[in-house]
Amino acid sequence: MTDENLSPEHWAFRLTHILNAACVDDRFPVDVKAVAKEISKQLYPNDPVSLVKGRSLPGFDGALYKAPLGKKGWGIFFNSDVSSPGRINFTLAHEFGHYLLHRLNHPNGIECEKEGIARWESEYGQIEHQANVFAANLLMPLDDFRRNIGGQDRPCLDDLGECANRYEVSLIAAALRWVEYTGRRACLVLSRDDFVLWARSSKRAFRTGLYIKTAGLPPVPVPLSALACRQHELVGGRGSTQHPPGVWFSEECEELVLYSDQYDFTISLLHFSNVAEGFEPGEEVEEDVSDRYAKLLNR
Repeated sequence: MTDENLSPEHWAFRLTHILNAACVDDRFPVDVKAVAKEISKQLYPNDPVSLVKGRSLPGFDGALYKAPLGKKGWGIFFNSDVSSPGRINFTLAHEFGHYLLHRLNHPNGIECEKEGIARWESEYGQIEHQANVFAANLLMPLDDFRRNIGGQDRPCLDDLGECANRYEVSLIAAALRWVEYTGRRACLVLSRDDFVLWARSSKRAFRTGLYIKTAGLPPVPVPLSALACRQHELVGGRGSTQHPPGVWFSEECEELVLYSDQYDFTISLLHFSNVAEGFEPGEEVEEDVSDRYAKLLNR
């Protein structure tokens, strides 16, 4: 398989293997600037990432640009108006993913809107989704993440916040990573002005009908009884409550909420019971592509 045909996961695990071998002590968070420059120089000495810096990018979180005529390589840029180190770090990894995966098909470069990096669902756009998958796997390897929050753990937002700090990513990125691998039934919902922007369910939640579809549909309102609609009850932008059946879904659930005044959106993490009709508690969770690559690298 040539480099051009590698999947986002395979690229990320290839780099993870290199970083694991090179580092003796705790190697997190990943220094994306250094990794992008060094790895690209080794792999593509005639077409490396030669510049990584901040720039005012109104309407965009990041961009990948080809060097001007007469100069060699590519530049990775992040929006210097963004103040969150976690968002910046994820943006850098996202743009590095574009470099590895998409630069040959996009010789004029790629500009990434703010919503593109905040959204993880594949319906948003194939190359944006692929760049996000690469970034998540590079910055938050599943084996390390699982050592901090187990597959059957029921984390609060502070637990996920500790992982976000460890990997220097946003809370949303860390929460999405957990939802991706957890064996529990859970759903992450991002909303603004009492409407759902997007939602992501764990595999087990999805299989039992606990999901919200937003792609290609009219705006989906947040339930009026949801804590996300009752910001006056939050303390310091945070809160939690137990809902009876019929609020978010037909089952009872715990809603953990964080409102971000800086970015004007509300994060709701919904925890459900792990027992549902037609659900076997001992059911084996299917092995995902990340697990398969990890096994290959550890042989």
